[in-house]
This record gives sequence, structure tokens and C-alpha cells, in this order.
Amino acid sequence: MSKPKVYITRKIPDKLLHPYMNDIDFRMWEKEGEPVPRDVLLEEVKDADGLISMLSDAIDQELLNHATRLKISANLAVGFDNIDIEAAKEKEVIITNTPDVLTETTADLGFALLMATARRIVEANKYIKNDQWKNWAPYLLAGSDIHHKTIGIVGMGRIGEAIARRARGFGMSVLYHNRSRKHKAEEELQAVYTDFDNLLSEADFVVSVVPLSSETHKMFDASAFKKMKATGIFINISRGATVDEEALFEALKTKQITAAGLDVFVEEPIRKDHPLMTLDNAVCLPHIGSASEETRTAMLELCLENIVSVLNGGKPKTPVE
Repeated sequence: MSKPKVYITRKIPDKLLHPYMNDIDFRMWEKEGEPVPRDVLLEEVKDADGLISMLSDAIDQELLNHATRLKISANLAVGFDNIDIEAAKEKEVIITNTPDVLTETTADLGFALLMATARRIVEANKYIKNDQWKNWAPYLLAGSDIHHKTIGIVGMGRIGEAIARRARGFGMSVLYHNRSRKHKAEEELQAVYTDFDNLLSEADFVVSVVPLSSETHKMFDASAFKKMKATGIFINISRGATVDEEALFEALKTKQITAAGLDVFVEEPIRKDHPLMTLDNAVCLPHIGSASEETRTAMLELCLENIVSVLNGGKPKTPVE
């Protein structure tokens, strides 16, 4: 009997596949750092029983129509807005994601962005690289305090709670807005539930950790930025499309808000001539929220565990339902 076939859309370390090679025929796109071309992916999935996909791979109706043998697609991400979930259900393809294992790492990155924007870290580094540091002055590159300020977290899921824990370590007051109250977070983290508009107006730091949906699409628009403090800082580690990027650009350019730290964008990758990249008060990163060696390995291991379990007739560990 032939071994089931699994296709992987990016190059990953061979050592992660070794435990399963006797039972599974793995194929993957071998070009380091490059996405698999769409035509290659559509050809590869024709006889694939399993697929390990990245958040930039569109698992849509077209692909699922090609993938006549596909039983499971394991997405290397928590979010799954790159996947047509309804089409997958119709084709009886199981979709899995990688929750939990990246929570703390992504929260680290979110708080790092908050600190970098508040204290103007990137701007200060450029100041030295450009040979502008000629003397010391009392307000040279003066930023904002973080300790004992108010953070407003929009989306109090696992990552939102992890950010709140870090904020409490800095003596910060925590406001949050979510579809439903999180009484445990309120009790353990002294987080205060409030409506969206009040959070915007009261928080010194507004952090977006919401999933992308029809409700959250461009929820951070011109009107939202107008409600923020002039000293306010906006952080986005959720999805780029939760933000109206033109409105954010104008808010930053006109100093309607002080700064923004962004790990995600509407279209990725962005280029160096993207409007937001032209601003000193925007810190932009290439979607590296979960990018630590340990966490990316744990995410891939979870994808493989899901694949192996399903192909062996079992249940996935982390199904998207």
C-alpha cells in the first residue's frame, strides 16, 4: 500500500519530518524564503492527502477543486482568513490551526512594538546611524513613559490576556473591549471592560489583537483615530485589514496620534516606498509576531501532529470549527 502524500508550501527543516518519513511521503517547495508559485501548488495538491499551508497561501474553492484526495490542510497560523472554511467543509477537508503555542511569543512582540514606539527606539538608532548625534540635550528624542499608563486591548483572547499580564508588570491600567466579557481576566488581571469608543479615548496605548472578520474589517478607521489621544500610540499585531491604512497614515502624518507599531499590513509584503514606511513615527515589521526559533518549531510540530493524526484515522488536535 502506498504511503499518503503531504505537500508543504515552504521549506522547513528536514529534521522535523524525520520521525514520520517511514509512513508519509513528504514533498515541499524547496526554494528558501520564496513562496510556492500558485500553478505549482495547484498541481501538487492534485494527489496530496495532506497539506501544510502558510497564512499567505489561499486555500480557496479553486485549490480545493484541484485537491480531490485532500483530507486535511494544517495552517501554520492562528488566523485562518486565508482559507475558505465553508468550501473546505463542503469538500470534507479538515482545517487546523496553531493556537496556544504562539501566544506568549506574539505577546512579546506586541509589547516590544509598544516599547519601541513609546521610547522612539528605531528613530534613535537611525539618529546615530545617520551621524546626527552631536551633543546631549534634555529633550533629545524624548518619548513617552510606559509604566503606570493605560493600555487598551481590543480583542481579549489568549494573546490579549498575555499582553495584559505584561502590562500589569509595568504597573499599567488595563482596559479591554471584546465581543463578550472576560470575567476571569477581569478578576486575575484587574482588566476593565469598556466599549470601543471609550477605550479609544481613554487609553494611552491601543493594541489590536482582534481576528479579521466582517465586523472588524477596517474597524480602526479615521473616526477611530480621531477619538484617540493626541499622545496615543496604536499597535497592530492582528491582521492588516482591521486598519484603514490611509486613515492611519494621515493620523500619523498630521500628528493626530503620536505613533504606531505595525507587524501586519493589508497587502504583504509591503515595500520600502509604502506610505507608512516614510514616517519616522511608524515602526513597521515584516509579520514576525510568532517568529522565534522555539515557537515556529512548535507550530510546525503541531501542524505535523494534526496531519499524522488525521491520516491515521484519528482526530486533529486543533481543528478549526
